[in-house]
Amino acid sequence: MPIPEINISDYIYELPDDRIAAYPAGRRDASKLLLYNKGGISQDIFSSLPDYVPSGSLMVFNNTKVVPARLLFRRATGAMIEIFCLEPSEPEDYNLSFASTSACVWKAIVGNRKKWKGEPIQLYLPDDHKSSLDLLHLTATLVSADGADVRVRFTWDGGVPFSQVMEMCGRVPIPPYLHRESESIDTERYQTLYASYRGSVAAPTAGLHFTDEVLSSLESMGIVRRNVCLHVGAGTFLPVKSESISGHAMHSEPFSISSSVLNDILKVKGNKPIIAVGTTSVRTLESLYWLGADCAAKGPSSWEPSPVEQWVPYTSAHAEIPLSEALGALVDYADRRSTDRITCRTRIIIVPSYRFRVVDWLITNFHQPKSTLLLLIAALIGEDWRKVYDYALGHGFRFLSYGDSSLLIPR
Repeated sequence: MPIPEINISDYIYELPDDRIAAYPAGRRDASKLLLYNKGGISQDIFSSLPDYVPSGSLMVFNNTKVVPARLLFRRATGAMIEIFCLEPSEPEDYNLSFASTSACVWKAIVGNRKKWKGEPIQLYLPDDHKSSLDLLHLTATLVSADGADVRVRFTWDGGVPFSQVMEMCGRVPIPPYLHRESESIDTERYQTLYASYRGSVAAPTAGLHFTDEVLSSLESMGIVRRNVCLHVGAGTFLPVKSESISGHAMHSEPFSISSSVLNDILKVKGNKPIIAVGTTSVRTLESLYWLGADCAAKGPSSWEPSPVEQWVPYTSAHAEIPLSEALGALVDYADRRSTDRITCRTRIIIVPSYRFRVVDWLITNFHQPKSTLLLLIAALIGEDWRKVYDYALGHGFRFLSYGDSSLLIPR
């Protein structure tokens, strides 16, 4: 299959500013739920989601945790410099970086970069925070800057882990389209209840609607709940700027999954729906097929994971390898190495013409025009995406990260 030539202008709709939810609903599961079922559209509230999910279904969540990745520093001249931490560089491992107690290097986006010469700068301390933070002496120094590839070294005193430094000093990286600064409410609500592994700079927003009550109800009805972990990068906010999707470069994100979940997928697939909670779960699950197909083709004994590249689904010579063989190869690989986790990175892009291997249904919010996320929705439900979005706009649904939800069941 050739790389798809898709005009991004075909994926534009009018989204008024007042339809973008600037704040979350009063209660997580009080948000609206649009139900798209093989062409039919209706609506309910999210707390009723369990009523629409068959017993025995497998629901897959992304249990990544958003980190307070925005740190504000001040030069001696008084210029304010915001450092938006993207992912660890030295050490590269997330757990090791967060456990560092005196220094680490991160890839970052630097705000007001032209005003910073790269010299050590100090954390900006508002008067009401000075007593608790000034003993840290948190300092940032520019290590390198090659275009968009910027690396910053952080050093601090006190022997506390960098995860705690971030919690003490950082701000929640809410999306730029909210057009406001982060507030105390975002610390709680821009995080799923089941978030477990630090690393994301954007929330897997489909999961924000789940409450303990909804999760308990799903469990009591026999829905199997499993997790993947994909750390969501800042690239999730980037619109497609090229005229054709073939000119768009996807961002790379790390993911991991327990090999036992692969066995659960194989048990359920074809019998009950596999339901992805959010587009990040979709991209993880579908990446696993392509990773496994490569493993199966080369043999688990000598194979090592390499990143799933953007256009692999459309150019791979292994596209006809059965799902059972692909995921079975990954389980074999993990067993041979006495590990229970598969870890890799993905740049996969899912656009119309893509054939889903793992995911059957999707729970997701409503996405921006001209975004790769909207293309993923179109890949799943075809041109009916327009019906879904027209219905949502016409029935008072709220859009984007803090907006309402949908359950999409393709034809």
